[in-house]
Amino acid sequence: MAPDRAPRTLPTVSASGDDLITSPLIAAGSLDAVAVPVAPGVPGDDHGLQPRPGAAQAAARYGIDLAEIGERVALTGAAGEAYVLQLPRSVGSAVELPWSQLPPRVVLVGVGDASPAELRRAGAALARATRGLTTVATTIGVDRGRSASWSADAARAIAEGYLLAAYNPPSAAAKPAEGAPDLVLLERDGTRVAAALESARVAASATWLVRDLATTPSNKKDPAWIADRARRLGGRQGLAVRVLGPRELATQGFGGILAVGAGSASTPRLVTVSYTPATPSGADARHVVLVGKGVTYDTGGLSIKPREAMVPMKTDMTGAAVALATVLAAANEGVAHRVTAVLPLAENHVGGASYRPGDVLTIYGGTTVEIANTDAEGRLLLADALAYADAELDPDVVIDVATLTGAAKVALGPQIGALYGTDDALVAALAAAGDASGELVWPMPLVDEYEEGVRSDVADLRHVAQDGSLGAGSIVAALFLRHFAGSRPWAHLDIAGPARAGADKHEVTEGATGFGARLLLRYLVDLV
Repeated sequence: MAPDRAPRTLPTVSASGDDLITSPLIAAGSLDAVAVPVAPGVPGDDHGLQPRPGAAQAAARYGIDLAEIGERVALTGAAGEAYVLQLPRSVGSAVELPWSQLPPRVVLVGVGDASPAELRRAGAALARATRGLTTVATTIGVDRGRSASWSADAARAIAEGYLLAAYNPPSAAAKPAEGAPDLVLLERDGTRVAAALESARVAASATWLVRDLATTPSNKKDPAWIADRARRLGGRQGLAVRVLGPRELATQGFGGILAVGAGSASTPRLVTVSYTPATPSGADARHVVLVGKGVTYDTGGLSIKPREAMVPMKTDMTGAAVALATVLAAANEGVAHRVTAVLPLAENHVGGASYRPGDVLTIYGGTTVEIANTDAEGRLLLADALAYADAELDPDVVIDVATLTGAAKVALGPQIGALYGTDDALVAALAAAGDASGELVWPMPLVDEYEEGVRSDVADLRHVAQDGSLGAGSIVAALFLRHFAGSRPWAHLDIAGPARAGADKHEVTEGATGFGARLLLRYLVDLV
């Protein structure tokens, strides 16, 4: 299903209200598999695997030594391992096998140390191991000796990992063999994990939306297309959506957005999507503005990219997709704070009207910027949007998110985002949200001495260092953006590394990863 229609349906993850021994599902013929957890063996133990809750009951019910099976196939119990034991059926009526009335598959899943990060990986491994099936039940994360809060955290981690790895591109959505089954947690007290499972669904749905939008080819996904998607998705949830077209952008002085989009036949847009909670939290209520870079395709402009560098550029609007998905998820989750997503949208193309190195642009509010490289276009969109948010939206907190610089990927690799900020508490809260969600970020310095990189002799600012000798490209970009965020607490997330992946790995999927939506949603939920 294309992402311009109704949001796609994720597999369901639910709690059964019973356990592996008492569940009627086990013998009802409605399950394709039962999944049980195993962990690394303890020092001094003769066995290389340690069965976790449910594994012993499954072994007893099936009449199989599952630990021995796991060791035979060289499982270590590390998180992310999975082995599917396909059980044979008897021939004729003379032999009745112990499992003849039970689900025909047992999946052994490594859970490592059973931390949320490890359980998220376990959930992802289970989703990939069971693609093409219809319904699977599991005892992973079920431990009635633990507290209710641990059970909720465990259930959420498993469900998130499972749903994130269950993703397939919209083009493959109609192929049953590529879909993950519905998952049932064999949790006797289902009420204590129900809210956690719903939160996992909301977070995973946000990531699916980002992936869908970023995966859409750019010959379809121009600024007007994204603006229309935002209008439709926001309208379904009763959110306020406002779209500015080229005429309004010119009248109001959005010089950065207009310049970046000038070389393209697809005209730029600025979209705001606003959520206001039904029950504001009084004096503690905040207004958080999320600004997302929305370059629907990036050729580099006149400073044109090599062909190889252009191939993934349909995903250069990931920041805008993250901001949009986050505000929609905040509404679904009932976040107690106001949230506004600001999406500056443009296509950076080559044409007779393209902006040039050496041009001087006027950003919203009057700041002039000297252009040194037209392939550093994202910060111009963000500058306009940040200045607009500061002047018009009266936010308490401003966070921008963007696939901004290759330098951030060089510094931190493909799995960690670069985090900058002017407020220590905000930076700490975002880093904590990254740890909790599994979308990791690393606080980076705003080095005042590097301000020379954005000094200009012909304008208020230059948007990149003139000759590149300064280096620190991600820091210089953040310093440039800081000039437009005003005096409010501000953070900048450079997700150029983790927004794209070359292969599936745990809960991350090849191509557009959706990185950032779950992090920002967790920050909003935890904000006090």
